[in-house]
Amino acid sequence: MHIDIVTLFPAMFAGPFEQSIIRRAQDMGALSIAVHDLRLYGIGRHAQVDDVPYGGGAGMLLRPEPLVRAVETILDRPVFRGVQETTVDVETLPPIILLSPQGRLLTQSVVEELAVHSRLVLLCGRYEGVDERVRQYLATDEISIGDYVLSGGELAAMVVVDAVARLLPGVLGYERAAQEDSFASGLLEGPQYTRPPLFRGRGVPEILMSGHHARIARWRREQALKRTWERRPELLQRANLTEEDRMYLAQLREQTSRSDSQE
Repeated sequence: MHIDIVTLFPAMFAGPFEQSIIRRAQDMGALSIAVHDLRLYGIGRHAQVDDVPYGGGAGMLLRPEPLVRAVETILDRPVFRGVQETTVDVETLPPIILLSPQGRLLTQSVVEELAVHSRLVLLCGRYEGVDERVRQYLATDEISIGDYVLSGGELAAMVVVDAVARLLPGVLGYERAAQEDSFASGLLEGPQYTRPPLFRGRGVPEILMSGHHARIARWRREQALKRTWERRPELLQRANLTEEDRMYLAQLREQTSRSDSQE
């Protein structure tokens, strides 16, 4: 996979992209990343990229021309869907994703959707946002990493790259690792333990050291269900649950109901 990132602050990506999983993905050839300085596509002698909003208001907006010029140069083809432009076949474009608090929420299913593409283009917003024509006629998708406001789209772009890189074949080494992460199954991951077996009086559940793989697998499933029910119950509405899972959740609800009634 190849990912292009358009940003006003390319130096922000140097450290994170030279470490850990993203570094490994690049070293093994599963991922390549190109960070493009939006200022190089700015307007006039001062390479202007922003301007005041029409109608007034606080802050500045990124102008459409530099962003469109950057993406069309990167992809070497027309991409802006304007009435006076060459017809753009959106189906043949890679996803052009605007990182924005107004976008659809980045979930594991969205990450899986992105990971099947051979190329992505990420646009990092700044200031008070971007001209609406960028959102409507340049971007093909808009993604948010959460219901909060960041100074720009750079950190969100890093999150997208990291999440996608984990799903590329061979990157994690252990082929089932990505499938066993939290959210991959629709549930939060249950508790995990390693050595020592006893630490300051706190031990490891005996079942994990029993060697009984089927019982361990069921215990882990039940712990994932319990943790999800306690912390993110809304996820259970979308999770792929078995009849055994539903019975276990019913027991949890019954136990909680009895406990509440005794207080």
